[in-house]
Amino acid sequence: MYFHGTSKINEKGHLEIGGVDTVDLAKKHGTPLYVYDVSLIRERARGFKRTFDKLGIKSQVAYASKAFSSIAMLSLVNEEGLSLDVVSGGELYTAIAANFPVDRIHFHGNNKSIEELELALDYNIGCIVVDNFYELELLQQLCIKKDKQIPILLRVTPGIEAHTHDYILTGQEDSKFGFDLQNGQVEEALRRSLESKYLNVLGIHCHIGSQIFDTTGFILAARKIIDKLAEWNNQFSYFPSVLNLGGGFGIRYTDEDEPLSPDSYVSEIIIEVQKRTRFHNLSMPEIWIEPGRSLVGEAGTTLYTIGSSKDVPNVRKYIAVDGGMSDNIRPALYEAKYEAILANRPTDEVKEKYSIAGKCCESGDMLIWDLPLPNVESNDILAVFCTGAYGYSMANNYNRIPRPPVVFVESGEDQLVIKRETYEDLIRLDLPLQSKINL
Repeated sequence: MYFHGTSKINEKGHLEIGGVDTVDLAKKHGTPLYVYDVSLIRERARGFKRTFDKLGIKSQVAYASKAFSSIAMLSLVNEEGLSLDVVSGGELYTAIAANFPVDRIHFHGNNKSIEELELALDYNIGCIVVDNFYELELLQQLCIKKDKQIPILLRVTPGIEAHTHDYILTGQEDSKFGFDLQNGQVEEALRRSLESKYLNVLGIHCHIGSQIFDTTGFILAARKIIDKLAEWNNQFSYFPSVLNLGGGFGIRYTDEDEPLSPDSYVSEIIIEVQKRTRFHNLSMPEIWIEPGRSLVGEAGTTLYTIGSSKDVPNVRKYIAVDGGMSDNIRPALYEAKYEAILANRPTDEVKEKYSIAGKCCESGDMLIWDLPLPNVESNDILAVFCTGAYGYSMANNYNRIPRPPVVFVESGEDQLVIKRETYEDLIRLDLPLQSKINL
């Protein structure tokens, strides 16, 4: 078993994270419970920044907050001097509520509403990543109405197919995101943007996918984009001050995964951009990247209490936990794989393989298949690793199950940063039927 960050077995023989016993956390806060190792988040953030600083490259490392957004999380991101990537009005509103510096907020998305764009303009955020012609025209009209100029990046699809799940592969030509780099769309978008006195074109953005374990895709994308930028330098007398190569850096969910370190991803990207700009006799742009999963994924562990069990002779043994696809939909959505241990008995001898079922009324609510564990008993605490990205952010109220709380742990202290939902919360927005419906 590979332990992440500060996770270890303590003197009581329990799983400990951030100097806090997970069995104690389960007793104090209940289960299911998301637990975040703050020290590991800090370490990853500094790892991405360190290489840029060491090589003297002007940069921004923007946390992709769709991985996990909360006021406490964004405050932590700000403490580490990162920028912020938001993809909705709700994420932007959370950033504003967290007093995140607006000049370091970048707004993404393929169908931003008028209300979302107005919110971004009213708060003078750092830049908007423009995704399509509809948005380009809408943003222009809103800027005229408000008499404001806004910095923008143009998102392009470079035609790079990263080796990842089809649902999280976004840089290829057949994508809902961005202006195509090959068919002239982006040239037209650039021409319109440069002609506007309200749109300040900082540069170009691309994102080739997620959970990527090597740098080949990033290198190929950088090469294609810079070659295109050389053409634009001649055609439009324009060269961007910013090249944003997105995120998608992989993490270790299971022992089969072999991600690179943050400095390896960053250094190889920098080397390629330097080499290609020198080849075209161009200046070195500021480089932006957008790690999300790679900052928080491995830092998150979900604790569950084991309840019922079912033995299907000669087939498999099932055990059920008090959560499931309502707090982690990724196994059902992506066939995502996880590793787990008994937090209260992690050193006991492995005896069986169990399939971990959730409590939702859905056959597909399975978290892990054939997990090696000691003999399991009801009320054991199961710790599922690497749930820090897209766990809470994709949590839902299917079967009207309240969402779990979130706890940060660091240096032997735990802090509740998101409360557990209550049944009262579930019906808070419901309205009673006022009269009979005439059929």
